[in-house]
Amino acid sequence: MSAARQTLIVIALFVSAGLSCAGSSDPQSNWLEQKVPELIAAHAPCSGIHLLDRGEEALLARAWLADHAEHSLDIQYFIWSVDHIGILAAEALLRAADRGVRVRVLVDDFLINSSDDQLLAMAAHPGIEIRVYNPRVTVGVSALKRFWNLMTALREVNQRMHNKTFIVDGQVAIVGGRNMADEYFDYDHRYNYRDRDLLVIGPVVSPMSASFEAFWNDSRAVPVQELLKRKIKKLTPERVQTIYTQLHDYAGNPSHFTPQIRSVLEALPSRFPALADSLIWSEARFIGDKPGKNAGTEGFSGGGQSTRELIEILQSAKRSVTIQSPYLVMPKGGLALFKRLVQQGVVVRIITNSLAATDNLQAFGGYRKQRSKILAAGIQVREFRPDAPVRKKMIEHYELLDKTQFPIFALHAKTMVVDREILFVGTFNLDPRSSNLNTEVGVVVKNAPLAGEVEHAMDIDMLPENSWNAADNPDAFASASQRWKLRFWRLLPLQSLL
Repeated sequence: MSAARQTLIVIALFVSAGLSCAGSSDPQSNWLEQKVPELIAAHAPCSGIHLLDRGEEALLARAWLADHAEHSLDIQYFIWSVDHIGILAAEALLRAADRGVRVRVLVDDFLINSSDDQLLAMAAHPGIEIRVYNPRVTVGVSALKRFWNLMTALREVNQRMHNKTFIVDGQVAIVGGRNMADEYFDYDHRYNYRDRDLLVIGPVVSPMSASFEAFWNDSRAVPVQELLKRKIKKLTPERVQTIYTQLHDYAGNPSHFTPQIRSVLEALPSRFPALADSLIWSEARFIGDKPGKNAGTEGFSGGGQSTRELIEILQSAKRSVTIQSPYLVMPKGGLALFKRLVQQGVVVRIITNSLAATDNLQAFGGYRKQRSKILAAGIQVREFRPDAPVRKKMIEHYELLDKTQFPIFALHAKTMVVDREILFVGTFNLDPRSSNLNTEVGVVVKNAPLAGEVEHAMDIDMLPENSWNAADNPDAFASASQRWKLRFWRLLPLQSLL
């Protein structure tokens, strides 16, 4: 095993390696039950906010919270991959359920790659419930049924749950752009995302929990046992225990540990509680769509609650709007809105992925069709470079990586700052899919220091060494293969689905 691969696997192991800080002997074990309520009471009616800009810190926060949950873990994701992070996160949930925590996982159907046995085994635990949102493509769906759904219910097939929330004991939560997979936490070998989450404590968590309940109880959220009725009959108790053992063995394999990783593990008990001292207490509100996004009577249009609220925030801009979005495809009315802002003297800047960095050629094709109009409207656009030097700052274990095989670094953060005072961090991409089809969530914070900190980070991403000026046509920096594929996707009428 190469040093790079060993490091990538091993650092991830702290998610569920049986951390020494977990358990009744841990002096921090009642932090959630005692310390958090004290903090909330002391700062009411404000919410506590901590920015999770780096992948490793975002993973640390989830790891610590999973191991210290007292009562419940309510988790909602668009993607939960069966890779190192996904496996280790599943094992952490299994351990939480073993100690009596109620675990509920709601995951969208579209990109599930877990085996039926794995899903059923996890759901067989008395403390774990797993539901699949809008199962029309993957789980329990035959090839014939999938084809039929695509032919007869194209809008429904494309209406996905893009929500990403991690709620602990109903009072601490993480929301933002990251899915549960290697590439969202800087541990993939070929492609990693520059992403952003918020850890939140206090009143803002309550509507987030209510949103989770609405999705959990919606008819589109189907228990895996119901979707896999035939296969559940073949799943023996022995097979279930084998899967549990495999998860525990994978997570606890000490042969992968290096001195650097041991130091990370040893520091973990003190690192997370220290966040209490760095919390920013401020006015914050959760925004989110209802299950289904909208009534569906307008086909691929229709908007949603998150769309309307973000438009209202944009319309309030007086001086500046700065946006980070991996995809930039203006939905209907979007370009006119931004053009009006520019005409009113608002400086509008957007940073998105370049052709050389993007993971979605279809979406980039939609952007490429609009790029000249976007620039003509007076919007300043930067395109993120796959080799951006900012990766050295953002990836905590950068010096341990094999530089000869360094993966692409691309944008996935969905962030907006208005007038350097209002901050939005969530799941909403600047495209028609987020506007009209996918359900989206996020948190809006009115706090000038925090908004300024995030905008400063985006300013760094926009520096010439980290991104190209879209007006200079950076497509030339992509491979010939990328450019040829782009020509194909630009020919297809996919705008409303992008």
